[in-house]
Amino acid sequence: MSPPPVRAVVFDLDGTLVQTRIASWEVFEPINRRHGLGVDTPQRYFDLFRGNVFTSIRNVCSTEAQANAATADFLAALRSHYSPPLVPGMHAVVRRLASQCTLAVMSSNAMEVLRRVLVDNDLAYCFAHVFGGDVAPDKRAALRSFLADAGSGYGRRCSADYDEAGDADRPDASTTVLVTDTAGDVRDAREVGVRVVGVTWGMHSARELTEAGAEFVALWPQEVLSHLLGDEAAREPSGACAIPQQASTGCGCGCDGTGSKPAAGAAPITQEEPGERRRRRRREAVADSTARVPAPATPASARAPHRDSTDDELLAAMTRICGG
Repeated sequence: MSPPPVRAVVFDLDGTLVQTRIASWEVFEPINRRHGLGVDTPQRYFDLFRGNVFTSIRNVCSTEAQANAATADFLAALRSHYSPPLVPGMHAVVRRLASQCTLAVMSSNAMEVLRRVLVDNDLAYCFAHVFGGDVAPDKRAALRSFLADAGSGYGRRCSADYDEAGDADRPDASTTVLVTDTAGDVRDAREVGVRVVGVTWGMHSARELTEAGAEFVALWPQEVLSHLLGDEAAREPSGACAIPQQASTGCGCGCDGTGSKPAAGAAPITQEEPGERRRRRRREAVADSTARVPAPATPASARAPHRDSTDDELLAAMTRICGG
């Protein structure tokens, strides 16, 4: 029997929505050295995500004081320096899901980081709820809180306001899906009863995610849509969730809107506003006219006498025309 329709999708942030391996390790490595945690390679750091990362950090510390200092410094460093790029393709996936489902983010990262990442990538108003590690360090508790909220069915459709008209279908564990890259998150969600889709571009492999209990593991972002929405995935989002079009004219040929393609080796013209296009053409016209100004003529008195075959042919032609 097929599962019920998905009503809520909860995204992990690091390794799921954003590329985290290099960016996160670069933030953690100085913390590791400062506090002598012994997590001396990227792979050992990635292993911390097999469970809750802050619980894992505490487990490698020898004292409570060391654990408190290390986690506090790590959170402070994340707030100040962590700004990873979005996973290619996830922007469109989020906007498509937001047009139909209630979306949330649950992350071990700080709320300040979540806000910066979502605002910078123009996705903040696609999400109805955000649970950061500084306000909800246990994702199991965050999931239970989300499911218990009578208003959890009301979403945001890529605009600041929440759904206000009509009754929202409140999601339960069977209609809520967590999308994540770590086996620890998979186990936490399965303990709560929530369905899980894993992604392979983050911390853990497809095998690890499947063994932890993921119902499906996506190799590409678009597979998340295909798995969750089925044939509905092909429907374009509308309203505020519509995927923004490029500002360049839509001939699809890579030209500047006049039918002229850039010269070989030239950078393609993309996302050029009409005003800027007009200003660019004026600059090019000025440069072209300047290049075409002939060099000052050399005075006849300064020129050496010269006569070539072209002169003779021209004189002969004029003689024939004039009947001379």
